[in-house]
Amino acid sequence: MITELPRVTFKTRVPDESSVCPITGDASYIWKYVTTQELFDGKKSIVFSLPGAFTPTCSTYQLPDFEKLYPQFEAQGIDEIYCLSVNDSFVMNAWAKDQNLENVKVIPDGSGEFTRQMGMLVDKDNLGFGQRSWRYAVYVDGQKIVHSWVEPGREDNAGDDPYGETVPSKVLADLVKLGD
Repeated sequence: MITELPRVTFKTRVPDESSVCPITGDASYIWKYVTTQELFDGKKSIVFSLPGAFTPTCSTYQLPDFEKLYPQFEAQGIDEIYCLSVNDSFVMNAWAKDQNLENVKVIPDGSGEFTRQMGMLVDKDNLGFGQRSWRYAVYVDGQKIVHSWVEPGREDNAGDDPYGETVPSKVLADLVKLGD
């Protein structure tokens, strides 16, 4: 795996607090382009990437468990936890809302550019997904990758979607050991 995060620009949709719908009271959304430097510089972060929003393992276990364990990650010096997927911002925002996220932030990698540069872009045509991310997590200090967790068997159209190395409790336990 590479030793530094790729430098890319993520195309995100964020609430525009200056423009509120008079009927619902909800903020409208605007495009905001955010760079890896803006997200990660000066912070210690966990980034985990998964095959897709709203998929069973991702929605039932991985994302909710990172959300629940956020205070314990924070106690280990982690400033941010980011969930990245090869999905567009509309899908990632809807998923974050569906999951009631308060701590984990989502990053849309709609074109897969970040994931490709990480060396984790795989074909999942066997599932009708197209190109998606292999499941992995990284601990980063600024732009530098300090430690990584990658599920075994990474290949195009893999029959399995392993989930063991990137289980949030394992990532946390390994992070504690790294701090010792």
